[in-house]
Amino acid sequence: MTNRPVRLHADELETDTDLVRCLLAAQFPQWADLPVRVFASAGSEHAIYRLGDDLAVRLPRIPEAAGQVEKELAWLPRLAPRLPLKVPVPLALGQPGEGYPLTWGVYRWLPGEPAFREHLTDFPQAARDLAAFLRALQGVDTAGGPVADPTGGERGAPLLSRDAFTRENIAALPDDLDRVTLTAAWEAALQAPVWDKAPVWIHGDLKSDNLLAENGRLSAVIDFGALRAGDPACELAVAWNWLDAESRGVFREAVACDGATWDRGRGWALSIAAAEIPYYLHTNPAMVARSRYALSQVLLESPVL
Repeated sequence: MTNRPVRLHADELETDTDLVRCLLAAQFPQWADLPVRVFASAGSEHAIYRLGDDLAVRLPRIPEAAGQVEKELAWLPRLAPRLPLKVPVPLALGQPGEGYPLTWGVYRWLPGEPAFREHLTDFPQAARDLAAFLRALQGVDTAGGPVADPTGGERGAPLLSRDAFTRENIAALPDDLDRVTLTAAWEAALQAPVWDKAPVWIHGDLKSDNLLAENGRLSAVIDFGALRAGDPACELAVAWNWLDAESRGVFREAVACDGATWDRGRGWALSIAAAEIPYYLHTNPAMVARSRYALSQVLLESPVL
């Protein structure tokens, strides 16, 4: 196995097992003698290394991912007891060093495999389990937590704040995708009434490789780097990037959101997928395939068709 994760970004920070060993020796000598090995991940923002059998080291690959470990250390211990699925257990915050410029984290290793359909024995039940997780997460008090910037287009912000960004990405899609119909579907999603309730907790990046399965059942949700309070519609993008038509219907009933939030969620699925395809077209085929699937599912249900 290579000593480095696959490069996904032109500005990716260099990491390898030697760097991880040096960082551990300097800052966490209690773990320095454990074996370190690369963990192959489809994630685009962090390099992950197994540390012995029970731990993992997570280092941001890009400067934009800085601060996510601190967020998880601050909030996951408070959220975990209220949630029906496992979440990451951050143990320690590492500081810049050995030529690596960002903070990084040591975590308890969560067992499981990506929650692809072939790893689940009952896909509709997985949809129900994820809906129960979202209802529980949204029921936790957000006092003191980070809040989505209403103008920045980030997860949890109003859908309209992503308008120019989304149109630019639709225009950059490959020619085999129907840009005209996708634009019409995007414009339809923008007509949905905005979220007018108090902001709720959102994970912000629900997709198959941020969900784990064990023994055929959905078992964990990982990577809370986008955690914040805001409009929960962005969480629903998972209904199109992961679920099929049958399980999507089960999910919609179980999550019990209003029609406007569901329509905005469809818009989020479109916007996220349209951004990922041109950006990762030549570097991450798995992500591109998932985003193409999301667009196909959005168009199956778009009110413009």
